[in-house]
Amino acid sequence: MAKAPTLRTALAAALLLVQTSAEAPPRTGAAHRPQCSGRRISSWSVDSRQTTAFSRYGEDNTRVDDWTGGDGTHSVRLPDGRTLWLFSDTFLDRIQPPPNPQGAHHRWRTADGGGTPLLRHNSAVLMSRSGRPERTLTGGTPAAPGPFFPDPPGGGWRWPVQAAVEPRTPGAREKVVRVLLWRRTPGTGSWVFGAPHSTEVATLSLPGLHLEGIRATVGPGTAHDPGRRVLYGAAAVARGGWTYVFGGDDPPAAPASSAYLARVPAGRLADRAGWRFWDGARWRLRPERARPVLPADGQRGVGSAFTVLPPGAGTARRGGAGRPGAWLLLTMDTGGGGAAGLRTITGYWACAPQGPWHGPLGHLTPPRPPTAEPRRVAVYNPQAHPEFTAHGTLLLSYDINWLGPPGVPAGDRVNDEVELYRPRFLRVRTTHAAP
Repeated sequence: MAKAPTLRTALAAALLLVQTSAEAPPRTGAAHRPQCSGRRISSWSVDSRQTTAFSRYGEDNTRVDDWTGGDGTHSVRLPDGRTLWLFSDTFLDRIQPPPNPQGAHHRWRTADGGGTPLLRHNSAVLMSRSGRPERTLTGGTPAAPGPFFPDPPGGGWRWPVQAAVEPRTPGAREKVVRVLLWRRTPGTGSWVFGAPHSTEVATLSLPGLHLEGIRATVGPGTAHDPGRRVLYGAAAVARGGWTYVFGGDDPPAAPASSAYLARVPAGRLADRAGWRFWDGARWRLRPERARPVLPADGQRGVGSAFTVLPPGAGTARRGGAGRPGAWLLLTMDTGGGGAAGLRTITGYWACAPQGPWHGPLGHLTPPRPPTAEPRRVAVYNPQAHPEFTAHGTLLLSYDINWLGPPGVPAGDRVNDEVELYRPRFLRVRTTHAAP
């Protein structure tokens, strides 16, 4: 089954009903007046241009070793103006027109020459300066493509998350791309889609994007329970000479995950010695000393994938009443109930990356593609793409998948309906909220 880590955790945590427009009071720190203006989702619209660009690329059968669908959906702008898009589980196959032999009325996937489509654990798509996806990066050979970031020896796989362009070493003129990777291992039961193992960082050359190597940065440590391990890279924000790297734990069947924070000097993402972890009061060398910056509290918290924006992205730089703007964290709303599937995105805000975080405030319910069983279509993994900010609006992607029923492989359904396993895009505007 093709999926990203958010889907398992978020499904177990929150089969959401559509939320009402009522907003919760601040999560923490209500007794003290924050030093910045609050921040919330205020409006959104569909960005059909980006959604259509990936649909057209995925359905172009002139290349049959390329991307036709994937989730994860992270991006990084390269120095020459191109954009590198990173995907987790990825289909590499051919698209067939409807109807298929089973009578579906949607475009469907097969391998080149027929049969089961290729599924690899990750890929990358290179987008031109003009915004057109034009090439898929994979490993292996053209005849037998593999994941771009190879599976680790001894079993398991790698899912790419956030990436950053930074100096090869601190102060160097040469730039490279660092890609944060979530390493996962085979599991059963609650870990049927893989157990969290560790965080790694890959280095890609510029401009050729050749994979130079992969280094471990945050290992499993002494946490024998995979649900207690924190994988870093859900978000990575460059600010003031540091890269702030957010991560989360992945407790099985829990309603929500907790968010954690590390920071690394610019140019040292691949250097484990440069990482420091927030323990609630100071930065620590040892990752096991880290404490949540946004702890799961009952059903509230974050999904195992979320996105974080610094002040100024998607709104005016200044806050209300002359105060600075706030950081914004967007996640699936894990506080919902029922069995309607994943539906709603919400936000938290803070005056500093380490918090305290307030919320949830604001929400949006993105559109899903039409299908015969809409209640089984899941929305997950909201990701911001600040390099595409325009006119004060933020580009936000979200992934689509199909859930159940139990015993029916989701992979069969997403093969038969290609719209169920591709990113979709919104234009989101945020506004200041009363602290």
